[in-house]
Amino acid sequence: MPTEELTRTEGAKTGGMLMHSLSYISILRAGTRRLGRLPSTGILFILLFLCGLLWLTCPETFPTADNLFAVARSFSYIAVAAIGELMVIIIGGIDLSVGSVMGFSAILTGWLMYRLATPIPLAILCGLSGGAAFGLFNGFCVTRLHLPAFIATLGTMCIGRGFAYAITKGYTVPVPRAYANLGQGYLGLVPYPVLCMVGLGLLFAVFLGRTVIGRRIYALGGNEEAAKISGIDVPGVKMLVFTLSGLLAGAGGILCSARLGVAQSTLALGYELDVIAAVFIGGASTAGGSGTVLGTILGAAIMGVIRNGLVLLNVDPYWVQTAIGSVIILAVAFDRFRLQYRDRRGAKGR
Repeated sequence: MPTEELTRTEGAKTGGMLMHSLSYISILRAGTRRLGRLPSTGILFILLFLCGLLWLTCPETFPTADNLFAVARSFSYIAVAAIGELMVIIIGGIDLSVGSVMGFSAILTGWLMYRLATPIPLAILCGLSGGAAFGLFNGFCVTRLHLPAFIATLGTMCIGRGFAYAITKGYTVPVPRAYANLGQGYLGLVPYPVLCMVGLGLLFAVFLGRTVIGRRIYALGGNEEAAKISGIDVPGVKMLVFTLSGLLAGAGGILCSARLGVAQSTLALGYELDVIAAVFIGGASTAGGSGTVLGTILGAAIMGVIRNGLVLLNVDPYWVQTAIGSVIILAVAFDRFRLQYRDRRGAKGR
């Protein structure tokens, strides 16, 4: 082959390789930009940063598979309940009753199995129905009695906890081993509660992002008056959202009691703080209209990692709530600054 033709061939090969490299770089840049625009990217980076920090400070204990799965199990039922809370916050409401509903559903399920020898699947179904009933009542108070969500759910928070105390008389209710296995067992290396969390997370991510009702939930949170004008059944959507919140709180309570192996009247006492914190840490706005299921699960994971890290670092457990409260304030403050920055940019654009 002549030298000139050989040179031309080599040049063509080099040029082709260069074009391929440039196309790969362009795809990588586009993917990075798209990843950066995702609402949960910042929360994911915070979680990875915390994990990396604990990996360096506790290299022998934190990165082990047993510890990581234990952390995932510990926040799984919080994340499940937080998915329901997310939908309430998206429509601009709040549900303070989630902790009490978790406790009530767990007590109802355990009491049916222990006192009436109800089959486990039927008892779980009754427990979930009890949680959904509380959510339906919350929706009724908000849509029909026109009570503020804060007041309505504050009342049901007391009612649900009162029912739990009345059913048990303050005593602990034992549960069958097969039921406890739901919270303590594994599928391979993965705990059952983690699988439930992932499954429900995927289901409600599709529900909120890919269905007509999910889009209506976001539309209602964005502008309720505009939603009414566009023909959305606002009371019906609110009733559905509060009912789903109660249902998922019940599911979280059942997973929690199965993990503990008992049902007690104080179960999930104060958990409404953790559930609401997971939603706001996960990027939901206090103004409503925004928030993702992935962000909410990551928010619950951040709290789980913080708790685990404080234990591994031998920090006094009484400081855990202080740390969680500080994270809530920072998350909401960041959301406020973000909204103000967006409004200023919008004003400049006009």
